[in-house]
Amino acid sequence: MLPARLRFVAAVGLVAASAGAFAVIFRASLQAFYQGAFGHANVVDAIASLPPWWRVAPPLAGAVGAGLFARLRRGGGQGVSNVMEAVALGHVRLSVRTTASRVLAAWTAIAGGVSIGREGPLIEVGGTLGAGIGRLLRVPLDEVRVLVAAGTSAGFAAAYNTPFAAVLFVLESIAGIAAPVLLLPVMAAAVGATAILRATIGAAPLYGQRAFGLASNGEFAFVAGLGVVAALAAMTFTGLLQRLERWVERHPLPQPLRAAVGGGLVGLAAVTLPDVVGNGYETLNHLLDTPPATGALLVLLAAKMIVTSSAVASGIPGGVFTPMLLVGAALGAIAGEWLPGTAAGSYALVGMAATAAASIHAPLTAAVMVFELTGDYSLALPLILATVVSTATSRALGARSVYDAELHKRGLGWRMTLEGREMTADVDAARRR
Repeated sequence: MLPARLRFVAAVGLVAASAGAFAVIFRASLQAFYQGAFGHANVVDAIASLPPWWRVAPPLAGAVGAGLFARLRRGGGQGVSNVMEAVALGHVRLSVRTTASRVLAAWTAIAGGVSIGREGPLIEVGGTLGAGIGRLLRVPLDEVRVLVAAGTSAGFAAAYNTPFAAVLFVLESIAGIAAPVLLLPVMAAAVGATAILRATIGAAPLYGQRAFGLASNGEFAFVAGLGVVAALAAMTFTGLLQRLERWVERHPLPQPLRAAVGGGLVGLAAVTLPDVVGNGYETLNHLLDTPPATGALLVLLAAKMIVTSSAVASGIPGGVFTPMLLVGAALGAIAGEWLPGTAAGSYALVGMAATAAASIHAPLTAAVMVFELTGDYSLALPLILATVVSTATSRALGARSVYDAELHKRGLGWRMTLEGREMTADVDAARRR
């Protein structure tokens, strides 16, 4: 048996390698499916290549398949909020079977073009790998919690190719602390997973190398205003999702019928607007280079909110983070069109960061993430300003982060203080529910 410290170091390395390898396989399998089934490398081009009314079929089939896989789960659902609970509270109860069924369901839905993000499955797998490897190597409970955090960081880094943002995401959103005992393994896992990803797909930023910037310092006031509007957009998105989830709870349908409704709505929207399918990556790339007119952007923004909320509320596992980035980019591009001589793509990037920050209450994560996604240093100050304003606005209006809202539904909650997280609910009573 290896000494305790060596077992922990080996566990961090295994978590990083496993999460990175899983992300590569997840991405490659989706691309191979699109190429083999449709002759195109991405979901938007694949769905758009079909005759209009045939575009309903892939999201509907993907949603039905996801609903069938959902029946494999034991007990309740599982998501990023469970990872937060495992890290912060020590309730390391991440089920491998539940994670596997959610990954299969998410892959099936994403392959069909359902409007969900792929970051959710990658983060869940990373956290579950951390818990499983920790138990396998018999490390103490506190170190298992750290390994769950490291796996979460590795999953986020592998989802977006952004190691710095992955570290900040865990510190700001998952753990709420920056203790060295947590920071060092989290950073090591993010580096390991990103190195594997870059060795496979290349080192370029996920959304390509661009050179955007603001035309003058006078635009900072406009950037601050965009931060306020982005917060309102994020609250609208999350509010719509929560209302639909409550409606589904009051009008329950068995799976996979419920998932079929969510996937069918995506397919119906794709008949006239194929850009709504998938997590939004391809559409966002096109938007940064050649943003459409304001009217088309407004339609895209509203449609993405509706179909993503419908898909997630129907019980299809997946994230809302990447769709939220597309909503923010569309909002920013609209703002950029109001300023003659300004690249709309610059404001699209600022809108991405501001909307993401307002949704997860993590301004530094969002600002650094968009910076890493584009490699554009000229946007550093606008990104920081917009994310600070949007997060402050969201908090001032009483909105919870999307992850805290999930915990609140289960009777758990906390607030951040200088001493770390302070519980605001009876944890034991919540766990007994």
